[in-house]
Amino acid sequence: MSRSTTHNGDALNTFASISGGLAIRPADPADFADILRLNGEWVHFTSPLDATALAQLHAQSPYHRVVESDGRIVAFLLAIREGSDYASPNYCWFADRGGSFLYVDRVIVDEANQGQGVARMLYADLLAFAREWGFDRVVCELDIDPPNEASRLFHDSLGFREVGTQLVANGTKLVSLRELLTRRPA
Repeated sequence: MSRSTTHNGDALNTFASISGGLAIRPADPADFADILRLNGEWVHFTSPLDATALAQLHAQSPYHRVVESDGRIVAFLLAIREGSDYASPNYCWFADRGGSFLYVDRVIVDEANQGQGVARMLYADLLAFAREWGFDRVVCELDIDPPNEASRLFHDSLGFREVGTQLVANGTKLVSLRELLTRRPA
């Protein structure tokens, strides 16, 4: 993998060329239609997202990357930092506990590219970003009722540990709140 990095204001922009025709790059508004399509395909595990909400999330996200395959967006990861103006109950759970973090709001890989290491690539890039910028941890949630077993196994394999649970979506969904420390505690 070759990597070129530039500093652009308050964000680190990384372009990583990956073998097999895959590339990670910063998302931009021209990608929004594909991001919304992917989100719509997996909305039962994430949450609804429209163009306005995506533009707002993108504007405050220090890390929003897409994976391209032959010019087509096949995955994305969007993360929000602590101190952001974001009303997600899962984000707020972590914000209420304080500290420096990147919250994975959503990571989606299209069905045809699942099981090929695409999400693992995105998380490796995210963790490198988090370490570079001094975030103490990367946090996320995953569904445990109804279950998203593939997500649980994936996050377990990366070393995420459960730090809490909560009911969301008007009590219809139970989520596991997870964290992965990116730096050793002092």
